[in-house]
Amino acid sequence: QAQLVESGGGLVQPGGSLRLSCRFSRLITSVFSPLLVGWYRQAPGKERELVATINPGRITNYADSVKGRFTISRDNSRKTVNLQMSNLEPEDTAVYYCNAFTTTNEPVYVWGQGTQVTVFS
Repeated sequence: QAQLVESGGGLVQPGGSLRLSCRFSRLITSVFSPLLVGWYRQAPGKERELVATINPGRITNYADSVKGRFTISRDNSRKTVNLQMSNLEPEDTAVYYCNAFTTTNEPVYVWGQGTQVTVFS
């Protein structure tokens, strides 16, 4: 069972950037590499929503609201998935979570603590 450790969140003004990182601890590379992994976020009072995913072939998928602003990447050797966020908007304020997903976008592992991103003007 992986332990998901997210980091990199913080406070930023609109138009700013942040880089989130998630480490899948307790997994070996041969287990991590074939996984579809990605990021979700949950804003106060809202459902958790998909932000971006990256598959083993490094094909990416983004929510319409973040296309052109966010970039997801993975490092299989370090068992990490990263999210570079640029041109942040107040609507991006949320707790961001990473996980691995099935082909129907169901989470594979227990959710971690997440990392808070707050965009304020």
